[in-house]
Amino acid sequence: MDKKYGKTEQEPFITSAGEGKKTFGKSAPKRGGSRPNTFDTRDKYERGSLKYGKRPGSENREDKSKSFVQKRRLTKIDKDIHKDTIRLNKYIANSGICSRREADELITQGLVEVNGKVVTEMGYQVQKTDKVVFDGQNITPEKPVYVLLNKPKGYISTTKDDKARKTVMDLVANASPYRLFPVGRLDRSTTGVILLTNDGHMTKKLTHPSFDAKKIYHVTLDKKLTHEDMKLIAEGIRLDEGVAVVDQISFIEGKPKNEVGIEIHIGWNRVIRRIFQRLGYEVEALDRVMFAGLTKKNIKRGHWRILTELEVNNLKML
Repeated sequence: MDKKYGKTEQEPFITSAGEGKKTFGKSAPKRGGSRPNTFDTRDKYERGSLKYGKRPGSENREDKSKSFVQKRRLTKIDKDIHKDTIRLNKYIANSGICSRREADELITQGLVEVNGKVVTEMGYQVQKTDKVVFDGQNITPEKPVYVLLNKPKGYISTTKDDKARKTVMDLVANASPYRLFPVGRLDRSTTGVILLTNDGHMTKKLTHPSFDAKKIYHVTLDKKLTHEDMKLIAEGIRLDEGVAVVDQISFIEGKPKNEVGIEIHIGWNRVIRRIFQRLGYEVEALDRVMFAGLTKKNIKRGHWRILTELEVNNLKML
């Protein structure tokens, strides 16, 4: 690898162990096994820099194109909101349960109720005040929206705050006409990737412990990390909740030894900071560069973008 980790927001970190360099594969090493101390996320998650074939000046054209696509998506959502009625199959599809074609099958099978009555009519128009029930549960016609934010320092990851502190909701106020919720949390001092959505099913999936959503952090410590302590972290540090299992950890290529990359899937409160504190280190800066395969590539600090359909489908298939 000839690409170094820099200050830009596009690049996750790439690391090297010096002589005899190795890189991690897609699967994380098992606890207790041998752990190479290298870390290369770029090959797994990043493509598309100038080195890989973009022409000079193409970034502006791409930015304009992306901006146009996002505006078109939001305009379409806004039009749906202001309609008085909506087709029942679209109502069901917008709730995130299934596609419109699959919704038609559910309707013909008599599995959908509107205001307490089973509806099997194709093209049935539903008012927004109607009560629609599928599989015994009320559903809402909100079209799922997925917003990826590059969170800056000083913002908390809640929808509101009693102390009137700044929240991530202030940064995505114009991202969607629907009410969004952060998927998981980053503490006030932590920066980086955070997903916000109105899709409750997706939120529950990505935050459930059994899902094992992978998260990669760039950690800056108050002093150099020793090889002995790195080995201890790789083997697992015992905290109040139990042993904090770390999937991968390494120094960052071209950076001082107080900067490390760490991949983890557990979602305990402030777990990264507590791991290092247990060994006598203080985390001076913590930046999440990847969450569930999503990176902050081309998103400036404090900015956001709408996920593409491909990214949403990848999340659903994880």
